[in-house]
Amino acid sequence: MDLTARHPRTGELLSTVKFMVQTLAAAGELQRDLQRELTYDGLRAAEAKGNKGGRRPAVAADKATDVRTAYLEGRSIAALARDHGVSRGAIRTAVADLMPDHTVIEKDAPAPELPITLDMPGKVADFLRTTELDPAERAALDQGVTLRRGQGYTLRVTAVPAVHHRLLARCQPLNGGPGLPAISAQRKARREYENRVTGLGASA
Repeated sequence: MDLTARHPRTGELLSTVKFMVQTLAAAGELQRDLQRELTYDGLRAAEAKGNKGGRRPAVAADKATDVRTAYLEGRSIAALARDHGVSRGAIRTAVADLMPDHTVIEKDAPAPELPITLDMPGKVADFLRTTELDPAERAALDQGVTLRRGQGYTLRVTAVPAVHHRLLARCQPLNGGPGLPAISAQRKARREYENRVTGLGASA
């Protein structure tokens, strides 16, 4: 199919061409979203089993004890690196918690939040684009994927839950209030986004 075909009288793209382009775009977005969701599911499953991401340490576990003992006895990082045939960075990693500038991380500290993808009604997105946002909020909005919905659109936004909650708070004026116009379509759009953001806590 010629995706540039236009009507001979109006000069607009043929309706079949528009349909095909929108279908291909939607299929591509679906594939990307599915890949992202599967990645997050895999990370959560690995964390639940106690697996850690990243490369394996250069200093094997059976040698780490000897390295740490030698470091405490006064051996330098450079000397330990030569002895074990690894880089100085690998030795620093093995003895990181023994170094003077080490910062203790609490074991019970909460795990970092993972990004969540939510559909934001276009009326909410249009309002937020005219609002002063912090860098994280602005980046989430700018990187959103536009999905056409009839005469309107939805913005698919990927951000950590905290950013979604802040964006929801930013669009509170859409509910109306003293000195603010009350537009039912905007209130409805904000309520839809509120329901999706509120649902993050239930699904966590």
